[in-house]
Amino acid sequence: MSITPAVQSIASLNEAATPLPPAIEIHDLVKTYSGFHAVDGLSVTVPQGCFFGFLGPNGAGKTTTIKMLMGLSKPDSGTMRVLGLPLPDQSFEVRKQIGLVPDDSLLFDYLNGLEYLEFVGRLYGLAKPLAKERGRELLELFQLNENSRKLIGEYSKGMRKRVAMAAALIHRPRLFLMDEPFEGVDAVGARLMKDILLEQVRHGATVFLTSHVLEVVERLCDHLAIINKGKVVVQGTMAELRQQAAEGVSTLEDIFVNVIGAERYTEKLDWL
Repeated sequence: MSITPAVQSIASLNEAATPLPPAIEIHDLVKTYSGFHAVDGLSVTVPQGCFFGFLGPNGAGKTTTIKMLMGLSKPDSGTMRVLGLPLPDQSFEVRKQIGLVPDDSLLFDYLNGLEYLEFVGRLYGLAKPLAKERGRELLELFQLNENSRKLIGEYSKGMRKRVAMAAALIHRPRLFLMDEPFEGVDAVGARLMKDILLEQVRHGATVFLTSHVLEVVERLCDHLAIINKGKVVVQGTMAELRQQAAEGVSTLEDIFVNVIGAERYTEKLDWL
């Protein structure tokens, strides 16, 4: 029996209407180190196509969570799915669709910028001519082409962040995991990186970002989660977080301090 065009059209509409799986889905994640719970029953859902801020004080479990999402650390319990794929079962397939900017910018110091980008492109399966072409284009985009022959070991911290982000882009990933990507970057470089990330989100990619610069997060992110001691304290859109906050609390900094439970500094030292 043949299928009429009308039926085919309805089927196509139904397919188009099928909701995408979350970019990241974490449920009851636990990771301990020597009896210390770095991540303690963490549950977070990140929709696809959003700019997601993953916030928390130092030691809250943010970097540990990113390492588990990358398959670099194995959880003690709980479940993780990235782009609909379960971890760690399909970690290899997941990594091919992720662009990573780690906090410590682990790069190869004895390669120059173009050599490093070409190397990363080849790791992701790009043909050598394409990896080199994209590498040159990314160096120009990130205003690093004047330093293309300089070894990465001679880069400033801000330049290292730029080349790390360029490497994260070279294979056109669907999901970016970014741990403090703007740390040490000057205002011009930070503006450039923000614009590039916003453009990626407009094209359907997802950005999962940690940062202690809350003003930047407030401007960029449409969804947020604040964690403390390995657990989610609050999550939602910025508007939802404002609704949940105490009266008179409006900025993300105020919300953060309020939900973490920190108190304002009131004591003084005589000699200060």
